[in-house]
Amino acid sequence: MMAADIPTTALGEHFILFERLPLIYGRVPKVANTSVKAALTRLLEEPPEEGWRTTADAFWRKATHGETSLIDADAANQRRATHLIFSFVRNPFDRLVSAYNNKLIEIDAPPAGMERMGLVRHMPFEGFLEVVAGTADQDLDVHLLPQSSILCRDGVPVPGFIGKLEAMTEHWRALHRRLRQWGLPALGRLPAKNVRRDGESNLSSYFQSPRLIQLALDRYRQDVELFYPDQPTDDLARGNFAQPPALWERCSDPVGSLT
Repeated sequence: MMAADIPTTALGEHFILFERLPLIYGRVPKVANTSVKAALTRLLEEPPEEGWRTTADAFWRKATHGETSLIDADAANQRRATHLIFSFVRNPFDRLVSAYNNKLIEIDAPPAGMERMGLVRHMPFEGFLEVVAGTADQDLDVHLLPQSSILCRDGVPVPGFIGKLEAMTEHWRALHRRLRQWGLPALGRLPAKNVRRDGESNLSSYFQSPRLIQLALDRYRQDVELFYPDQPTDDLARGNFAQPPALWERCSDPVGSLT
C-alpha cells in the first residue's frame, strides 16, 4: 500500500500537465474525473510504475517517469497559447448531491477535508447544504469546491475546451476532434469508472424547497452563470434539461473553434 497522497486543495494544483505533449487536463472531482484520468494513461509512452492508483495525485507526480506533473491555474494559464487545455464540468446541483451521497452516505467515513468542515456521516442533506453554504472556498473539501474556483484565474476559465457531463458522449467526441486539430493522439472510448448516478437524475427529493435551491445557487452562482447560463435554475435543481447544455469554448483559442 502506498503512502497517503499529498492533498492539493491548498496548493491549487488542479491541472495535469503532459511534459512531452502539448496537453493539460483541468481535473474537477465528481465530474467523470476517474474515467478521464484512466483514458489519459493511454497517452503515456512508458508503462507507469506499479502499485499506484491513477486516481491519486501522487500517480501523476511520481509514477509516470516524468511524463506528467501537477500544476496550478497560473502555470496552466501561461501555457494557453502552446497547449490544448481541457476540462469537464457538471450541473452544480447534481455535483453537490453526488458528493453528498458518495462521501457522507456510501462510504464508511467522510474524507478528512469534510470532517474539518464539520460534516458527519449520514447527516441530513439540508444540514449538509447549510454547512457548505456557510464555508469559504479555502476551507471547502475539494469535492465541494466550486468548479469555477478550480478552473478559473481572475474569473476567466483557463481551459479553452470545457465539456459538460450531461452531454458527455457528444462532448467527448468533440474533444477528439480538438485533439486531432492539435496533432495529438486520440484517447479512445471513455472508460466507465465510478458511475453511480445518472447526470440527469431527478434532484427534486433533495431540493424540496425554494430555500434549499437558493442556498445552493448562492454558493455556486459563478458555476451556474459561467457554465450553465442557458439553463433555468429550476431545471438545474431538478436535473432536467429541455436541451443538452452547450459545449464551452474560448473563441480566441489559437487553433480556432470547432465547426
